[in-house]
Amino acid sequence: MTTPWRPESRGMLTVHRVNASELNVRLAQDIAQRLTAAIHVRGVAVLSVSGGKSPVALFEALRVIDIDWSCVRVTLVDERCVPGTHPDSNALLVKTHLLQDLAAKAQLVFMVPNTTEPLDTPATLAKAAGIALNAAGVADVLVLGMGTDGHTASLFPEAPNLAEALDLRNTQTCMAIELKHPPANAPYARVTQTLAQILSARHIVLPLSGADKLHTLQHAWPHATPKLPISFVLQQTQTPVALWLAN
Repeated sequence: MTTPWRPESRGMLTVHRVNASELNVRLAQDIAQRLTAAIHVRGVAVLSVSGGKSPVALFEALRVIDIDWSCVRVTLVDERCVPGTHPDSNALLVKTHLLQDLAAKAQLVFMVPNTTEPLDTPATLAKAAGIALNAAGVADVLVLGMGTDGHTASLFPEAPNLAEALDLRNTQTCMAIELKHPPANAPYARVTQTLAQILSARHIVLPLSGADKLHTLQHAWPHATPKLPISFVLQQTQTPVALWLAN
């Protein structure tokens, strides 16, 4: 019988194995403690979050923790180029599942304007998003996700400008990503933080669950490859990354 693969902590990467039923509550408590510490030091905390279905349970666990949410700015790791009221907007997802209960006092920094007016081009939206993120400040905690294809944020393996988005010499905060073959359930151009911007965070967390994602993680573990963009986060030695794995 083959022994299941178990990643171990190394360098800037720390591995936490947590019972699946406790993962979101324990990670929420960890994030809340880091935000509180940032508020004590700087008077404000910045939490950068990813969209999609995966972080919903984490958001709902985090929003009921009693911290000074009025001092928290919430930014987005990436966004679809749709109005903020669109059902597929990451901003709407964050407002619906995170900025409720005690966390309703937090300030949301939009990546795409919260307007019903026609949107600018993705490249123009990316420039404006970069200005907004820079004004919000450095992320104290940045929550990443990972797809089974190895993408993170909107850094997709097949993106035509992926190499530029992954280049740590790239001084752009955000970039537009327009996929030739976008996911059928979200066929939109996107705005994403670049890898350099993601790694400017003070602390990165990556929660993962499910055998399919563990399989992808195993392939991304040995070395950085554009075929699995998350591997560039796992292999870097600049920023602390906490990998939270559901047992």
